[in-house]
Amino acid sequence: MARRNDHSREELTELTLSTVEKFLETRSFHDLSLRKIAGLIGYVPSTLINVFGNYNLLLLHVVARTVDKLASQARERLSTLSDPKEQLRELAYCYLDFAAKNPYRWQLVFEHNMKGERLPQWQSDRIDSMTGMLEGLLKVLSPNRSQQEVTEASRVLWAGVHGITLLSVDDKLFTDVPVNGKNLIDNLLNSYLPAWIQD
Repeated sequence: MARRNDHSREELTELTLSTVEKFLETRSFHDLSLRKIAGLIGYVPSTLINVFGNYNLLLLHVVARTVDKLASQARERLSTLSDPKEQLRELAYCYLDFAAKNPYRWQLVFEHNMKGERLPQWQSDRIDSMTGMLEGLLKVLSPNRSQQEVTEASRVLWAGVHGITLLSVDDKLFTDVPVNGKNLIDNLLNSYLPAWIQD
């Protein structure tokens, strides 16, 4: 068993989070526990409590790093395009692709629960940054819309893309023939955006 001074606090944080991320490459977070993570890195659970505060916050740090990775990939993909409609489509594709490639990390993002605790500001800021990316594109497409209208439209689109992603990744579309998630996203955007832009 590793001693408490084998790693600095920063090193132990990185070791813990990278170990959880490695675990999530092949298995669900439901198969994890504080004791299991501690065992994987050779520390006792109380050491992890001292570093992260509690198990729930430890998982939230993994969620934060996952959101950062998704945001980075989205910004990179959007940077190659100039048409806001195509950027919006690419943002949705990026969401679907990320979930398909990282199903267990993506699952953790949307199943993690604060269990009554307040969401830390550092995580709220990440969420605002991701939703802000979508809202910014909608504002360009329809600059006369109010912020409330933009926010509502962004949530309609996000809910639709999220639903398509969830059902695609879990293979729960229940069709006799294969259905491509990106085709469903195209259908959603092509149906929703023209009317919203013109209103």
